[in-house]
Amino acid sequence: MSTLAADTVVGNAGVNLGIFLAFVAVTLVIVYRASRNNRTAADYYAAGRSFTGPQNGIAISGDYLSAASFLGIAGAIALNGYDGFLFSIGFLVAWLVALLLVAELLRNTGRFTMADVLSFRMRQRPVRTAAAITTLAVSFFYLVAQMAGAGGLVALLLGVESKAGQSLTIAVVGAVMIFYVLVGGMKGTTWVQIIKAALLISGAFIMTAWVLGKYGFNLSSLLGDAVAKGGPTGKALIEPGKQYGLTGTTKLDFVSLSLALVLGTAGLPHVLMRFYTVPTAKEARRSVVWAIWLIGIFYLFTLVLGYGAAALVGPEKIAAAPGKGNSAAPLLAYELGGTLLLGIIAAIAFATILAVVAGLTITASASFAHDVYANVIHAGEETAEGSEVRVARITAVIIGIISILGGILALGQNIAFLVALAFAVAASANLPTIIYSLYWRRFNTRGALWSMYGGLISAVTLIVFSPVVSGKAPAPGTTESLSMIKDTSVDFHWFPLDNPGIVSIPLAFLLGWLATVTSPDHNEAKYAEMEVRALSGVGAEKAVVH
Repeated sequence: MSTLAADTVVGNAGVNLGIFLAFVAVTLVIVYRASRNNRTAADYYAAGRSFTGPQNGIAISGDYLSAASFLGIAGAIALNGYDGFLFSIGFLVAWLVALLLVAELLRNTGRFTMADVLSFRMRQRPVRTAAAITTLAVSFFYLVAQMAGAGGLVALLLGVESKAGQSLTIAVVGAVMIFYVLVGGMKGTTWVQIIKAALLISGAFIMTAWVLGKYGFNLSSLLGDAVAKGGPTGKALIEPGKQYGLTGTTKLDFVSLSLALVLGTAGLPHVLMRFYTVPTAKEARRSVVWAIWLIGIFYLFTLVLGYGAAALVGPEKIAAAPGKGNSAAPLLAYELGGTLLLGIIAAIAFATILAVVAGLTITASASFAHDVYANVIHAGEETAEGSEVRVARITAVIIGIISILGGILALGQNIAFLVALAFAVAASANLPTIIYSLYWRRFNTRGALWSMYGGLISAVTLIVFSPVVSGKAPAPGTTESLSMIKDTSVDFHWFPLDNPGIVSIPLAFLLGWLATVTSPDHNEAKYAEMEVRALSGVGAEKAVVH
């Protein structure tokens, strides 16, 4: 069995970097080849609707299984055991909401973006503007998590301990991401995600089988070793309550987190946009079924990876490593197979980050170009064939730069937790309006605006004034706060919970209902048209123009 290197580099930095660069080179070639057919907005935003259900399902799993799933959840389980696995359960169960309530109807009603659905029977300009703002906000929170994961991973693999060095790494990852989006569009990004999903699930399977093989494929032996390696508090790894449930506040935080995870997926713009890359609603349903199977299998692997890291590496070494809990999976790979396996797993982790941030960036840029530029500024009038795509590309560069800065600020945070914040914003700002738009005949423009803006503002405000940003006590043996702001003297939080979902999600539903019933505005004919299209798919390929 390999042992951890004494210095700060885990494995061989040259091998780690070489495997990663090889992956980047291969995917850049694929992106370039895919980009040669990007001639129209439909090609750039929806890959010409040329992917089958299974292909799109694999791509969805590649989009969804982010660095949070691979690095963050494995670390959460290694450090918090049972409570860490709750992330896996929440992320998986959320797909049932997407499948049963959203996927088919959304595919039939929209064209390119979430705003196509939300504005279908509303006043176009205000609703599209609100939808674009919420899309950008959710994408930003998600991008910050992925960028933070990139910084922590490189800190571990290349021995980059300084914040300046990790910040430079985040900038490089952001630059590659921007290139993917600028050149490949949705088609290139989708192929990268398909390749990345295959690599990630295969890599996780190999590590899972390897870990179980060490324990005679006896899960009880693995859990027993994890408990023993955890010392006096080791038993807490297999019992509820290590992270949530010890106090009334943490119990509420768990409920809040659960609401965000289960309801957030159906409001994630980059996941919803994937339903438009298939030719029919039937293929959209098949996409989700494929995604559920692949994602469910992967999350079972994370249970073994997390407890395997606890048993073979140890919680203390994981917590002390650069990147902290996010380093659990790479440290386990090094413990199992030394430098070569670590390099492969590291490349897969980088691929995970690059593919997800590319998908997020194209979604955010498409929302601004299609919803704001084409349908708000130009009021849905015909624009030059390439102008909308050109605006999307410029937006991608701006979004990339902003996300790089946010990732630098979030260095050291558990990325599964950071993604949970993005889920909370999505569940607050987007999901209530989506549900009301698809299912409530009486819903109107005022309801949509109050719900989106109310959910977004409340979620973001509560996050800013929560312990996530300031006021958390340092970990034992350290002097830095566990909040994003490391200075312990800075404390402006007044909201006690880490996740705002328990407040912001019900509030968004309430605001949408209240604004609707207090406004006489209602377009019965337009709802009837939307209902026919949503249930039958008739007219789904046509532009949404009022």
